[in-house]
Parts: sequence; structure tokens; C-alpha cells
Amino acid sequence: MGETRWLDEGEMRAWEGFIAASALLNRRIEQQLKEEAGLSHPQYEILVRLERAPDGELRMTELADALLSSKSGITYQVTQLEKAGLVRRRSCPTDVRGVIATLTEQGRDRLREAAPGHVALVRELLIDVLGPEQLAVLADGLGAVGRRLRGAAGE
Repeated sequence: MGETRWLDEGEMRAWEGFIAASALLNRRIEQQLKEEAGLSHPQYEILVRLERAPDGELRMTELADALLSSKSGITYQVTQLEKAGLVRRRSCPTDVRGVIATLTEQGRDRLREAAPGHVALVRELLIDVLGPEQLAVLADGLGAVGRRLRGAAGE
């Protein structure tokens, strides 16, 4: 494995900044969505993905992949959304093992109600704090990290 390459001061600052910002951002987003929309952050993201999908539906495996979640984690969240009438499930007509999640009209309504507050908070806490150049660097840098991690997961 070789010798450990310890983080220098600048690298440590970047790492600690990332850890703090992501934890605080996730906590605030989770709190806002629970209070204003009665949704968890994963549930909100499921509704967003379904709303963007053709006919408002995706296979559960596609949802899990899109949200970088386990199948069991997605199943739990979709079950909660189904109980609330926001999503319904049906069998996949082309694969007996497949299950399709579909956004209901009630789910579309809840998403329309939740989205403005969520986007306003994301702007307040992240987007509007950074300048255009910082946003580009952040998007490029985190995009590279995500691609590397996705590549490693596929190996």
C-alpha cells in the first residue's frame, strides 16, 4: 500500500469544510422539509425523480440507482409515500420481479407545495453564498468525486 499521505493544512481545511457544510446543510434541509411538507429529504427526492420521469414512473431499481440508495432503503421510503397516497406501486409488465413506483396526483400536489420552500432554502444556504466561479468549481470538483466513486462501485 505504501506510505500514508497525510492531509496537509489546505487539504484538511477542505475536508473539514466539506464535512461540516454537508452535515449542517443536510440537517437544515431535513428539518425544513419535515416541518413544511411532512416529508423526509429522501422522500422529497423520490417525488422529484418520479415527477421528472416519463409518465411519472420508474422501476424501484432505477429509483435506487438515481438516488444512490439501497433497494431496501428505497422500498422503505416508497412504502411511507404509498401510505400517504403520494406514490403507488405496481408490478412491472415485462419482468415478474420488477416493481414500478408511480407518482399520484396527490404526490404531484405535495411536490408543488414543497418545492418552493426547499429551493429557497437551498439558495439561501448554498447557491447564493457562493459566486458563479465558486459554484462552477464546486460542481466540477464534486462531479469528479462522484464519477470516481461510481466507477469504483462498478468494479
